Amino acid sequence: MHTTSPMPTAVVIGEALIDVFERPGSDRSEYPGGSPLNVAVGLGRLGRGVWLGTWIGTDARSMAIKAHCQASNVQLLPGADQAERTSTARAFIDDTGHADYSFDIDWETPQIPKSIDPLLVHVGSISAVFEPGAADLAELVQKLRTQATISYDPNIRPAIMDAPTVVTTKVERLVGLADIVKASDEDMEWLYPNVPLTCVVTQWLGLGAGIVVVTKGEAGVTAATANVPAIVLPGHAIPVVDTIGAGDAFMSGLLHAAWAAGLLGAENRTALRNISTDMLGQLLSTATGCAEIACSRPGADPPWLGKLGS
Repeated sequence: MHTTSPMPTAVVIGEALIDVFERPGSDRSEYPGGSPLNVAVGLGRLGRGVWLGTWIGTDARSMAIKAHCQASNVQLLPGADQAERTSTARAFIDDTGHADYSFDIDWETPQIPKSIDPLLVHVGSISAVFEPGAADLAELVQKLRTQATISYDPNIRPAIMDAPTVVTTKVERLVGLADIVKASDEDMEWLYPNVPLTCVVTQWLGLGAGIVVVTKGEAGVTAATANVPAIVLPGHAIPVVDTIGAGDAFMSGLLHAAWAAGLLGAENRTALRNISTDMLGQLLSTATGCAEIACSRPGADPPWLGKLGS
């Protein structure tokens, strides 16, 4: 890995692990995964400079993660391989491509060297609510917000997280710090049972989020800001191999599009929050395209820049 930070750059903070896939009638297979890792890989493949702050071991599985990062232009922060073991997620894939997970997680929030000056900081999923470490991560995000755009994806994993009432408090703290929040309708329904999604979106905007995006699978995506009423992009009927990493590909595509539009960095926070309806629709279209490509192939495999629009 390189030891100098490309400029401009993103820092993604969160778990990198090994997905252990089990499919009906197939042998078990293992691939690098974890929502934050997938987002970092997606950004790297789209040509963005990106560092990954994670927590892995020095075992064979960590070697697979490091190779995956290097192949996708992702640099690991120094000290990322100090864990006792590399975390795993066992994914049981049904005949429709849907995955159910079980986890073995080891996590500590990494330090970011002062030499790295991020334009964007992305956090999410298990590491954002998993103790020890979640409180440290929230404090780190609070500090980095003075210089960088903050993006957040709760990416709820009920199999390993505490009860919704406990997790929601941690989620809402990060929502309030974030400029861009992306969540699935399943995430919101788990966090806020029986509460309409539109009410959750309004609540999150009230907490301080700049843009709130809700993905709904085949039903498409909706998004809103304090100034833009909800806009809707319908879903497309596409062949689906599986949905693993689709939300992460969407997230990296969304951030890539905002980057290309010159909307990232703390100095552009007002411009991002005042985004026009047309521009927001363009960001969502790019993100959806990335997710659809990811759905067309097995595992978490986000697109490279040259494949967008082809």
